[in-house]
Amino acid sequence: MKKLLLGLFLAVAVSFSATAQLSYGVRAGVNLAKISVKSEGITINPSNNVGFNLTAYMDAPIAPGLSIQPGISLQNKGMKFDLGSFIDDDWEVDEDIADKYTLSLMYLEVPVNLVYYLPAGSGDVFLGAGPYLGIGIGGKEKYGSVSEDVTWGDDGFKRLDAGANFLLGYKLLNGFTINAGYGLGLMNMDGEGGEYGTAKNRVLSFGVGFQF
Repeated sequence: MKKLLLGLFLAVAVSFSATAQLSYGVRAGVNLAKISVKSEGITINPSNNVGFNLTAYMDAPIAPGLSIQPGISLQNKGMKFDLGSFIDDDWEVDEDIADKYTLSLMYLEVPVNLVYYLPAGSGDVFLGAGPYLGIGIGGKEKYGSVSEDVTWGDDGFKRLDAGANFLLGYKLLNGFTINAGYGLGLMNMDGEGGEYGTAKNRVLSFGVGFQF
């Protein structure tokens, strides 16, 4: 699967290799990640897991003010959840079960965004959107003070993830960028095929970068 992701990026990059005015950039920042969980009619609203993002991309103009940006990205996702705030006071819960749960997942992703630049002041406002394809490459689950590696596959989380990206930012004339983004996961992460509900990634991000 990693070869598939890298192959997709290289194929897009080669297709634009003859395009004039190609530029390249990097972005890095903070992720505020949640997972939308729905199970048997119950919607769980977890807290943010604070992580990071790092993206390298190519900007290929296809029309005045309009570019395609394929990239390779590391995205730290997950959630935090306070079980004590969800359980009714009348329920009996095993005292050995921790009430604090933290999930941290690391994905290698290939986003392909369509980006529009609008001149404003000493730079450009940019708006972007597009699909992404990702694969889980690591992660940790923490119950109270006990931490263990994430299980991928039928007994845990699906490695493959896909969804849509949305970008908003500002690029100065010297190439410095500031940006915000949102990642909307569209695939059910439940390795058991949704038998007990659905879980989908949701990520709000903020960062800075440089395009040269």
